[in-house]
Amino acid sequence: MAALKDLINQIQDENLRRKISEEVYRLSKQKKFGLVFEEHTFECTPLYDIPIEIGKKVALNNKKITDIYVVEDIKDNEAKCIHIVTREVHKFKVGELTCIAEFGDPIYPYLKPIDEIENAPSNSLWHTLIEADNYHALQLLKYLYTGKIDCIYIDPPYNTGARDWKYNNDYVDSKDAYRHSKWLSMMEKRLKLAKQLLNPKDSVLIVTIDEKEYLHLGCLLEEIFAGSKIQMVTDVINPKGVARDFGFSRVEEYIFFVYIKDSKVVPNNQDMLNKTLDEPKKVRWASLQRSGSNSRRHESPTLFYPIFFNEKDHKFHSTGQSLPLDKKRSDVTPPEGTYAIFPLGKKNDERTWQLSQDTLKERMLNGYVKFGKYNSQTKKRSISYLSRGVLKKIDEGKIDISGFDDEGVVILGKTDEIRPMSVWNQSSHSASENGSTLIQQILGEKRFTYPKSLYSTYDAINFFVAKKPNALILDFFAGSGTTLHAVNLLNALDGGNRRCILVTNNEVSESEAKRLTKSGFKPGDTEWESLGIARYVTWPRTVCSIKGNDINGHLLQGSYVGSNLEICKGFESNVAYFKLGFLDKDSVALGRQFKELLPVLWMKTNCVGHFPNLNEHSIPSMLILPENGFAVLVDEKQFPSFVDKVNKDKNIQTVFIVTDSDTGYREMSMQLKTRSTYQLYRDYLDNFRINTGR
Repeated sequence: MAALKDLINQIQDENLRRKISEEVYRLSKQKKFGLVFEEHTFECTPLYDIPIEIGKKVALNNKKITDIYVVEDIKDNEAKCIHIVTREVHKFKVGELTCIAEFGDPIYPYLKPIDEIENAPSNSLWHTLIEADNYHALQLLKYLYTGKIDCIYIDPPYNTGARDWKYNNDYVDSKDAYRHSKWLSMMEKRLKLAKQLLNPKDSVLIVTIDEKEYLHLGCLLEEIFAGSKIQMVTDVINPKGVARDFGFSRVEEYIFFVYIKDSKVVPNNQDMLNKTLDEPKKVRWASLQRSGSNSRRHESPTLFYPIFFNEKDHKFHSTGQSLPLDKKRSDVTPPEGTYAIFPLGKKNDERTWQLSQDTLKERMLNGYVKFGKYNSQTKKRSISYLSRGVLKKIDEGKIDISGFDDEGVVILGKTDEIRPMSVWNQSSHSASENGSTLIQQILGEKRFTYPKSLYSTYDAINFFVAKKPNALILDFFAGSGTTLHAVNLLNALDGGNRRCILVTNNEVSESEAKRLTKSGFKPGDTEWESLGIARYVTWPRTVCSIKGNDINGHLLQGSYVGSNLEICKGFESNVAYFKLGFLDKDSVALGRQFKELLPVLWMKTNCVGHFPNLNEHSIPSMLILPENGFAVLVDEKQFPSFVDKVNKDKNIQTVFIVTDSDTGYREMSMQLKTRSTYQLYRDYLDNFRINTGR
């Protein structure tokens, strides 16, 4: 709708413009059903690495990036430009312009090393922080890690209209007929990419949100992740409350969990209602009679059958055949000296059993089915069994079998696991004490508003990766870097090797942008970039939390909540910090920018060891990098020597071959004993060409 209004405003005929505007307004007021919102595609990306040349799309520095010109001519450091909408001709100094890519223009990314911290040199595990617009970073990650991410945790902008950082204020368009459209459009593009990154067998998407957008976000998740189980949790993050002039003070926010296929919560000893299980509890036996959904006889007719008991001692005798829907219970004749029990509801309505006859008998042989006392009024015995989840805990040794009773039923020990509730009321989740105060303690000043509690993020992630010590975790709205901090804490407490990828832009706050502009600085200048969120907040917080000191080098005080781990001890952790840049296609095709592509290849091979860096100007004929687990053949004439070296080194699991010949690539890859091979630069140009989706 916003785009349509822009086009209408360009109509010269005033009468025609008015009539079309009225018709469009009438259509916009028609009743809509379901989640309907306007599609926005006006996201542009500055390409600071691309030189200003004739034919390039450009925007003025410190102006709207969506106000686009095309360079028609350059002379004496002055560019003649044509506005793509008005077609007006303007002249600007080349230094006043930045190349841009509109949504849909292909661009070729690379990762420029910015900084690193290596606090575990003996550990080959490396986390990564990518400074980038998260849409383009997700497109890059789609090539690198499709189907490989175990957990995505994001804290997206809440669409509150705040003016602190770009993601907090750019997604409501004054021209929207529906004020949530731009925010929903922004989220939809990113969630669709996120879905492709998630491990399809067992992974989770975790999204935090407040009351402004939780309804719309829930509908969007239902649409994108159709078929997945989705649950929303209420988390008390501000016990003191945030006043609302019109009503109740808000103390909570919401967390959506999208369970991909077999994903499920890993219980611990907390119910999350601020209670901890002090004493082990009895193991729960499930009722054999099904209740709730899918419990009626006609829904599962094979599970409607009689169970026979002896009339004298009321002990189990046998099971009967399943009754077809056209047969009545009265048609069943019990064996002599027995009576039949059917699964019946309180109103004598016909239900079903949980288990088939064969499964029931199998569980009985192992002592996993028990019968209650005979009830003379109802003339039946209750029947219970152990679920698959309990049996798994028995197999894992979490629940002990101490013996068998006189009917052969197992006698179980107690369990210390408790199923967490959907309302979380944990004092450690206070965003004030364990978010804002923690950040201020590290950075020495208030540099970021509304950071998440470290422990709220920790708990949300831990419920799904507690038993995945090598999980890959992604946060593409990284903000202050809480997710990486939480992953480091989780690894430190249980000895895991989980790897985290953070993505955040480097936007400055609105007030800083005004001050910098007034001082003559523009985006891309060192003074401007140093105050962006990635460099001013996310990275310093990451470095300090790993070292265990504040930004001035003083040791941090206290211990992490619920543990004896002192904050000043830091973490044995390595993190590489990159900025997403963009390359010229022709230079890539000619192999001129091999050095710039190395970090991308390193990430594709799972960030093993310190990322390689070429110091020499000339490109080597081959790179053998056993410490990184991959090798690159640059000159295919050297293949005989290359294949011999690679096949002898078991650490090399991935190979990149630079060749324009598809046939030659296939012949060479067949001789390699590695797990995977890729063709450069064909593979890069075909698969790393991002920004083309619509």
